[in-house]
Amino acid sequence: MTSEAMAHAPQGAPPEGKLARKITGPLLFLFILGDVLGAGIYALMGVLAGEVGGALWVPLLAALLLALLTAGSYAELVTKYPKAGGAAVFAERAFRRPLVSFLVGFCMLAAGVTSAAGLSLAFAGDYLATFIDVPAIPAAVVFLGLVAALNARGISESLKSNVVLTVIELTGLLIVIVAGAVMVGRGGGDLGRVVEFPADTTPALAILGGAIIAYYSFVGFETSANVVEEIRDPSKVYPRVLFASLITAGVVYVLVGLASAAVLSPEELSRSSGPLLDVVSVSGLGVPAWAFSAIALVAVANGALLTMIMSSRLAFGMAEHGLLPKQLGYVLPQRRTPWVAIVGTTVVAMLLTLVGDLSTLAETVVLLLLFVFISTNVAVLVLRRDTVDHPHFRVWTAVPVLGVASCLLLLTQQSAKVWLFAAVLLAVGAVLFLVTRRLGASQAFSDHTA
Repeated sequence: MTSEAMAHAPQGAPPEGKLARKITGPLLFLFILGDVLGAGIYALMGVLAGEVGGALWVPLLAALLLALLTAGSYAELVTKYPKAGGAAVFAERAFRRPLVSFLVGFCMLAAGVTSAAGLSLAFAGDYLATFIDVPAIPAAVVFLGLVAALNARGISESLKSNVVLTVIELTGLLIVIVAGAVMVGRGGGDLGRVVEFPADTTPALAILGGAIIAYYSFVGFETSANVVEEIRDPSKVYPRVLFASLITAGVVYVLVGLASAAVLSPEELSRSSGPLLDVVSVSGLGVPAWAFSAIALVAVANGALLTMIMSSRLAFGMAEHGLLPKQLGYVLPQRRTPWVAIVGTTVVAMLLTLVGDLSTLAETVVLLLLFVFISTNVAVLVLRRDTVDHPHFRVWTAVPVLGVASCLLLLTQQSAKVWLFAAVLLAVGAVLFLVTRRLGASQAFSDHTA
């Protein structure tokens, strides 16, 4: 994927922006890894078992390969145009149509706040109930408020918190892997299940259906494009860290899939709402249920924090490019964090918690992001004619082509309900775009006549 490596335009460094560059390579690695590992894997194994039986690792590996295709396109465009705003900035440069640029950015933004709403509901659900019994929606709203406060305090503080949270959630997945190894080592479990598909399914179709579910566990990598203005030496650091973090997550996921299938049957996994907790409990490893529940809560909290960092930076970047009201570009003087964007995205996420259906929110996130990924993969090819005055990564030309094909394939697997929910969100976006344009025109007219 990286054979063309760095495309060297005239020497120079990416221009400085309004945001502070405090993200080092290790911090970026843990940022991406923490967001990719996220909360999804703690609940997905049961659903995945219903699709592919004991062969859990196969769709996880397929989803990793599909994610790496689009990640290659992100690596080129992020290092070529290192500005907050991500896919919206790429679409603006490639297609030169404000509505297209806005809708691509809005898909990303809607996916971000929708994902944060879903994660907040997951946080306020059964895992939290292990410790305290409170109504889910009010708890989710309070949780989002705490995330916003940490986000506003500063990117450095947020990412230092992410270091701790990522280590904890990674520890939880390593416990599952060790639990499986211990049980198999003691002569328990059944390793033969890891190559068994349900009797009434075609393996290829089962893998495709499972890859849709597993893909949700990898999509967190795109959030990193929206903190590029805060990365030190992004042209050098970003590509290698992006691929390293995705491959690391993929290896962990495959091992978790193997351990889960070896310890529990597909039927047992699919019936469980906390499949990884059941794997650890059955293995006899001796990890208390409350301790693993706490780890799962940390995983959810970390995913929500990183998603809201992305959403606020995306809203900031779109405001800087005139796609959203300019007020969203305001930053705190000392902290240099986009406080208006943080407040705005948090309020929207709080409102989305009223939907209450975690499954619909999660599937909608994937659908919206597939549109974003198609746009980004096409933008790589369109923008090959454009040159910049600093070195940047260049991906093989075949990679974005395959990336578009993979996204189209995954789109065919989405349900009508999810398509409808996404259409409603996009309709809201179109209205917001027209309002923003009208306000901009009115302001220009006022300035002209003053």
